[in-house]
Amino acid sequence: MTQRVQSGYDAKDITVLEGLDPVRRRPGMYIGSTGPRGLHHLLWEVVDNSVDEAMAGFCDRIEVTLLADGGVCVKDNGRGIPVAKHPKTKQSALTTVLTTLHAGGKFESGAYQVSGGLHGVGLSVVNALSERLDVEVVRDGFQWAQSFHLGTPTGPVKKIKPAKRTGTTTTFWPSEATFTETTTFTFQTVSSRLREMAFLNKGVTIALKDERGEDPVEQAFQYKGGLIDFVKHLGASKEPVHPHILYFEDVDEDGEVEVAMQWMKNSYTETVLSFANNINTHEGGTHEEGFRKALTRALNEFARDKGILKEKEDNLTGEDVREGLTAIVSVKVRQPQFEGQTKTKLGNTEVRGYVERTLNRVIPEWLERHPGEARSIAEKAITAARARMAARKARELTRRKSMLESASLPGKLADCSSRDAAESELFIVEGDSAAGPAKQGRDSRIQAILPIRGKIINVEKARLTKALQNAEIQALITAIGTGIGEDFDLTKARYHKVVMLTDADVDGAHIRTLLLTFFFRHMKPLIEAGYMYIAQPPLYRVKQGKKVTYLDGDAELAAFREENGNKRMDVSRFKGLGEMNPSELWETAMDPERRRLLRVDLEDATQAEEVFSALMGNDVSARKAFIQQNARDVRFLDV
Repeated sequence: MTQRVQSGYDAKDITVLEGLDPVRRRPGMYIGSTGPRGLHHLLWEVVDNSVDEAMAGFCDRIEVTLLADGGVCVKDNGRGIPVAKHPKTKQSALTTVLTTLHAGGKFESGAYQVSGGLHGVGLSVVNALSERLDVEVVRDGFQWAQSFHLGTPTGPVKKIKPAKRTGTTTTFWPSEATFTETTTFTFQTVSSRLREMAFLNKGVTIALKDERGEDPVEQAFQYKGGLIDFVKHLGASKEPVHPHILYFEDVDEDGEVEVAMQWMKNSYTETVLSFANNINTHEGGTHEEGFRKALTRALNEFARDKGILKEKEDNLTGEDVREGLTAIVSVKVRQPQFEGQTKTKLGNTEVRGYVERTLNRVIPEWLERHPGEARSIAEKAITAARARMAARKARELTRRKSMLESASLPGKLADCSSRDAAESELFIVEGDSAAGPAKQGRDSRIQAILPIRGKIINVEKARLTKALQNAEIQALITAIGTGIGEDFDLTKARYHKVVMLTDADVDGAHIRTLLLTFFFRHMKPLIEAGYMYIAQPPLYRVKQGKKVTYLDGDAELAAFREENGNKRMDVSRFKGLGEMNPSELWETAMDPERRRLLRVDLEDATQAEEVFSALMGNDVSARKAFIQQNARDVRFLDV
């Protein structure tokens, strides 16, 4: 029984957080987390302010600099944040925007027609979570400046000197007290996001400079083709079904819609990226629903009208139509309604109808103007429909062979006794040699073991029909329990932790990559829900008398030797998990109290798409280029 606390609960016990205190107390409510994702969210908020100026037609250049001392500088040539006295707060509008939640130019319709959400909120949040923030504004004929410490002004707005041009420069240093995991921005993450923003804002130049290394790295992104260039970029390593990229744009009182798309040969998955006011809505929303419905209808009508789809044949499904499709759907909405604090799903119901009506008009027109290319697209969709029917039969066979039935897959899955998915864990291990100690060392109440033999099929190069013929793929699908493709249901997941436990060598890394490709292409909601993990088994065991220490790699071993000087030690290297005894495997990789797991996150869908296509696709030159670009990042390669 709960002990009753012997204290009063009166009006004086109600805490009122003023100014930016709520942000510092509960930063996760405003930026999602205090890990790397939340850290980068600070930068996105500042950049989004500059992009909003570009969308309003007042800015055509944005510069982002990763400073050597850990700070970030964002400069634009927009109108500059107003500095005059605010009529309500009686202080400079610049100070108000940076120190007051829900203060900004995006709440009224005058300053901005559309913007990336309510970013007046964002700038004050960045300020609250920064050890220091300096802002310089050029407007009204002068340069103005103000500095802050943890959201509090260190002095008033200062008039510096006369200046002709306009713009805003914001420099901030994230607070180490808030971001305890890291305050280091990842160049690749920043670069990928800025390139995406340049694609979405045709003609705007976004420059990136990294001053943290010995030699500064500089990039500049500008795309006059906008979304057309975006589709070309995503499909660079693939062969298109048709030469011309479909491109449509429309503006009316409901907002703006812009769509570019192209189908790819030998590609069996869809890549549909949607954006609302430049925000990547990776959970989709009403704009994506309208796009899907209009596209499916248009292709069905064209195929029926031209006799490509026979009268006795069923209509093409959305899944058939979108097989091999690379598409970008971007909408601009005056009053966007995003579901969830992190703005990943658009909820405006009127947008669905607007996008659908627009595409119902323009897609059939394009198909009629390009009959040869349209026929190729329709024939690819019909081929996909036939493959889907074959895949459905294979799925039904897989379902009948469910591992949950006693007669199926004997000896494969060593299940756990718990039926509570929230506490249950599935460890995917390499073969029977690793399965042996894993089964003996596990906590059989909550931990299940599934051995897979060899390397599973590369699903990037194979249709789902072929993938479902692979015994290891069947085992994965039935063990996890969610189904796959159109049958996928996250609520049926039998484990809320699916852990890839492979050897700490090149073969183990290859198996993990093949598994990740399968999960990304066919079970992406598992990743988005945070159910996917990678175990970190050690590579070395160091024995000093009775004391045993486990080390992850060569770097840790070198550091350990340096720390222990001339002390005698017995170092042994694990060639594979099968060499560990059950207690060692439990201690180092399976014990919830001591193990280290990496959770697989989908921070940047665009970047993930590019990497999987390059590394696992058919284009050898794209893979070679990726290896050459990233070879310097490899420190300890175990071959």
